[in-house]
Amino acid sequence: MLRRLLSGWKRYKYRLVPWIALNVSKNPRTIRFVPETSLDKVISDCAIEASLLKLFRALFRRDLSNQAEFLKMLPESIQSKYKNLLTHFHKGTEGNRMEFNPDGAMLETFGFIIRRAISSLSFAGRGVFVTTGRVPKGTVVCMYPGTVYQQYEPILFQSICNPFIFRCVDGVLIDGNDKGISKVIYRSCSGRDRLGPYKTSDVTWFTETPVNPLALGQYVNNCSNEKEANVCYQEFDVPMTFPVEFRQYFPNVNYRHDVERLLRCVVLVTLRDIEMGEELFSNYYTIIK
Repeated sequence: MLRRLLSGWKRYKYRLVPWIALNVSKNPRTIRFVPETSLDKVISDCAIEASLLKLFRALFRRDLSNQAEFLKMLPESIQSKYKNLLTHFHKGTEGNRMEFNPDGAMLETFGFIIRRAISSLSFAGRGVFVTTGRVPKGTVVCMYPGTVYQQYEPILFQSICNPFIFRCVDGVLIDGNDKGISKVIYRSCSGRDRLGPYKTSDVTWFTETPVNPLALGQYVNNCSNEKEANVCYQEFDVPMTFPVEFRQYFPNVNYRHDVERLLRCVVLVTLRDIEMGEELFSNYYTIIK
């Protein structure tokens, strides 16, 4: 029992403000300093959107066997974009169908694959590793999944003993816990926003094989004085113009739906080139002057 408590404390302490305040000067390499808010973005929002579009498009095309009926419900302007693909699909030969393989879509799109495995840090449990390929500097390598809460929305019970609450610069919170009440709330919100057979968010990040292979950001461990950060968090608001057929791959959902707002996402962007076999490390806290 004591060992479990100590293990939990080692993971949770990085999110406890009093501990951070007392130890900030002792662990300088674990802190990311940003001179001002405008400099917090490593790459542009346009670059993030382009990366997500590229991956989601590959996922959609590889899963056409499950998307064909859904496409029929969408406006003709959207269906026309996939007319040739649908024509080949409806010919019905097995050879024309692509096996749905999220990792394959990631490799095809980005040239790398990431997976969860036992962390190289003895106290950290599982982490995220580059298992295939090489990740260039300035690349979107992960997404932080979970329910998105505004500052005024209730999150007290979800936050108890929960090390996966991510706080954005403007106070927006993302609950990336895939267990307990957090999981129940996410599923409920995702089901609430579903329009018939049309999904507006992804719930498979709860599993070992998420449909969106980027949705592993909550498992990226904090850096240490020995292992410096090689990725950083960057906030991204999904524009209203984002294609409706690709929204099903976002591993995020707003807690409330009665107020129309952009969906907040957090991606992890590489700070340097990352080679195959390396573990991803981030800064759990950023200080913006």
